[in-house]
Amino acid sequence: METSSVSKLLIFFFTAFLASSKLIQCSITYDKKAILINGQRRILISGSIHYPRSTPEMWEDLIKKAKDGGLDVIDTYVFWNGHEPSPGNYNFEGRYDLVRFIKTVQKLGLYVHLRIGPYICAEWNFGGFPVWLKYVPGISFRTDNEPFKRAMQGFTQKIVQMMKNEKLFASQGGPIILSQIENEYGPESRALGAAGHAYINWAAKMAVELNTGVPWVMCKEDDAPDPVINACNGFYCDGFSPNKPYKPTMWTEAWSGWLMFGIDSGLTLEMLISPFLYLIFVPPILRRFTEFGGPIHQRPVQDLAFGVARFIQKGGSYVNYYMYHGGTNFGRTAGGPFITTSYDYDAPIDEYGLIRQPKYDHLKELHRAIKLCEHALVSSDPTVTSLGTYHQAHVFSSRQGGCAAFLSNFHMKSAARVTFNNRHYDLPPWSISILPDCKNVAFNTALVGVKTSRIQMLPTNTKMFPWEAYDEDISSLGASSRITAPGLLEQMNVTRDNSDYLWYTTSVDISPSESFLRGGQKPTLNVDSAGHALHVFVNGQFSGSAYGTRENRRFTYAGPVNLHAGTNHIALLSVAVGLPNDGLHFETWKTGIQSVLLHGLNQGKKDLTWKKWSYQVGLRGEAMNLVSPHGASSVEWIRGERVQGSLAARSRQSMTWYKTYFNAPGGNEPLALDMRSMGKGQVWINGQSLGRYWMAYAKGNCGTCSYLGTFRTTKCQSGCDQPTQRWYHVPRSWLKPTKNLLVVFEELGGDVSKISLVRRSVL
Repeated sequence: METSSVSKLLIFFFTAFLASSKLIQCSITYDKKAILINGQRRILISGSIHYPRSTPEMWEDLIKKAKDGGLDVIDTYVFWNGHEPSPGNYNFEGRYDLVRFIKTVQKLGLYVHLRIGPYICAEWNFGGFPVWLKYVPGISFRTDNEPFKRAMQGFTQKIVQMMKNEKLFASQGGPIILSQIENEYGPESRALGAAGHAYINWAAKMAVELNTGVPWVMCKEDDAPDPVINACNGFYCDGFSPNKPYKPTMWTEAWSGWLMFGIDSGLTLEMLISPFLYLIFVPPILRRFTEFGGPIHQRPVQDLAFGVARFIQKGGSYVNYYMYHGGTNFGRTAGGPFITTSYDYDAPIDEYGLIRQPKYDHLKELHRAIKLCEHALVSSDPTVTSLGTYHQAHVFSSRQGGCAAFLSNFHMKSAARVTFNNRHYDLPPWSISILPDCKNVAFNTALVGVKTSRIQMLPTNTKMFPWEAYDEDISSLGASSRITAPGLLEQMNVTRDNSDYLWYTTSVDISPSESFLRGGQKPTLNVDSAGHALHVFVNGQFSGSAYGTRENRRFTYAGPVNLHAGTNHIALLSVAVGLPNDGLHFETWKTGIQSVLLHGLNQGKKDLTWKKWSYQVGLRGEAMNLVSPHGASSVEWIRGERVQGSLAARSRQSMTWYKTYFNAPGGNEPLALDMRSMGKGQVWINGQSLGRYWMAYAKGNCGTCSYLGTFRTTKCQSGCDQPTQRWYHVPRSWLKPTKNLLVVFEELGGDVSKISLVRRSVL
């Protein structure tokens, strides 16, 4: 009897083990209809959340909100420059704890699409590449180049092996069901020809041979070689088809906000409803990111839902929102150049981790309706029937008798009443109704039943301690420089991106006979720069500034200068505002000062370009680490009445460090610094960088925003004539209960007494 009981118990545990093994170890394959998980076709809804753009303390809440919003998959890039800041030295801690992030996704029951790249674009500094990679001998990025391929393969193998060691691929029982190699390579492939084709074939082969047990994806790469799946990125992707009939139709980036889409106003119905004509006649997508000095771009949720429904009704089976939570470009991680510190993206979950309505709930209802259709959607191709000039029905049927229909109205202005299966349906303009049973409408993309959330930035009870100041030393720049050279050096070659700042200093002798010294017009200094910003100092005095833009990084400073007879000292501070993150061979693009001319002398002009120049990387305050509690206490700050009584006067003073302390406010609402009273610079709390700030006022075409019709670059802009970014996210996990150190470096001049800590509240 006992033996029998033991045997039954063993059989029970063995059966349970086998059952759990089948649940844990997933088979991930694909066919022409969908990704298959354990042999079952799935409609998968995904959302991008980038782990370094939030804090580990935020991750679980963000992922839970994503799951509650109807997502199946969390999509993230892998950030090479964050993980390998110098060759062979790796960082997988804090915000870069990739394993912890993926295990958090797994804990909450979602899948992962791991987009290794390792080129990621992502409006991230240098496109995710570490700057040291540029200086590998003989290297050329993203082409058939052995030094680059060797480095790329090494990092990719590193990440894949780390995932295998932690058993994070679905084939091992983990959540990773897809991986991506390379990123948006199509334009480069076409430009590079044979070298690009050879490279992309090598990249695919290298990735597949890593034997992850899950499919690999390439987005925006029509030539993705088998078995890699090519996928679409864009504002709409219903005109996309994979490059082989046995691959599923996947949309790896459905842009949720920042990205605008420019098309000719002569767009016809045939172009809208015919994938072939759509691809031929619709001009290239025009990206517009939130940049300092630009407006905020938004995308109405009605149009986003319409785009997703269009994709699903054409047979699409995987959609990823880029972004579902955008987050923050902490530190100097923003790329561009000129990309803002906020990466909010008008996403369903905002930068601070709060739900954005009606976008979040409207998409949640869309996902619910799509899931009700899932069995029919993965069982057949749609049967398309015309219901009128601008109207169609896409009908999906399963062998078991299930039926789902998508009724569309492509007219940009007029609603319509259509007849389908002997029933009448009212369709708002530019919308799709989803009928999971081919009878009853479960969802219409244009009908929003959720109120728009009102976001307010409200005062906290926190008061700043008295401010203290430390002036950046400009007078001794040339004397302390360790680098001198004839001519002007390219900025990144000198700084290696260890700082945004590079000082160029030289001197010029002025003869007492110069006519401007006797009341004539002042000489003019002309400085040509390859980007991104410039501050000019002559004889220790600030003379002026100039800036480029994201569209045109190059600019020229031209301004009068105060010179005296004898030796005059010229100090030019060149400032990077994020390194480029896309473009053909962007690693070769230049930054910094290109030429310097002095006009208005008796001899006409004096070319200073090839004089002897001295260089200093970074600021003195950076070298002394004034942003850390230890560094901040290592110098004598100007304090007391000498600062408080002169803050108004100091608001016009450039190149100044400020520090104060504050106690953390109560509650759990997200926090931000209101920096509107400042100019341009960087800000730190307890040694951690909130990022770059810049009160550049937005120029754009702000007005009303309608979801109707395909977006153009001028639609749905907001924030004109206001600072592009006024508030800067302060993670609560960075704060102590009392005496938090706040350090500000101000380049132009600002009133620190008006900086305040605010809380973000949803009403």
